[in-house]
Amino acid sequence: MARDSARTKRLLLEAAHAEFAEYGVAGARVDRIAANAGCNKERIYGHFGNKEALFDAVLTDAITQLANAVQPASGSIADYVGRVFDYHHSDPSLLRLLMFEALHHRDGLVDSNPERRDWYVGVRKTFAEQAGMTEKDAGRTLLTLIGIGAWSTAMPQLTRLFLGDDAGSENEVAELRDFLTSFAERAVESR
Repeated sequence: MARDSARTKRLLLEAAHAEFAEYGVAGARVDRIAANAGCNKERIYGHFGNKEALFDAVLTDAITQLANAVQPASGSIADYVGRVFDYHHSDPSLLRLLMFEALHHRDGLVDSNPERRDWYVGVRKTFAEQAGMTEKDAGRTLLTLIGIGAWSTAMPQLTRLFLGDDAGSENEVAELRDFLTSFAERAVESR
């Protein structure tokens, strides 16, 4: 029974991830999530409580996957930006979830998940120690590096407007990645 419960929860998270990435918190429908997970919507309430808590669980799961993939406190600045770029380029759904979260929480406060905040604080502290900078500057630097690595995927229309219609080609994506990683490394070194 516990195995079925864990399986149902995983199926709900996967279906909710797709639903929230497509429609956001306001547009997502629990009946579609349940149908796509192959269960009834009461299972959503049983596992997560409500739609907001389900969205928070989806974000936590997605950010955990990102953290495991990009390892923010390892490698060079260029490697880190490259990993961020590669991750979001291969799957832009986390960026969509984060943009929908920003629209949903217009004040910028996200208090529902202290573990998430603690994770970001830990990354900032580790980066500050490794880079020999204050925590505040480390936070600013990380925010900038993530922006450098993710913005072209978050805003594909701007990428095409600035870089041309072939901006999505394999060659252009590789050249953009090389440029961004080199730019990020030079920017941090010049501080």
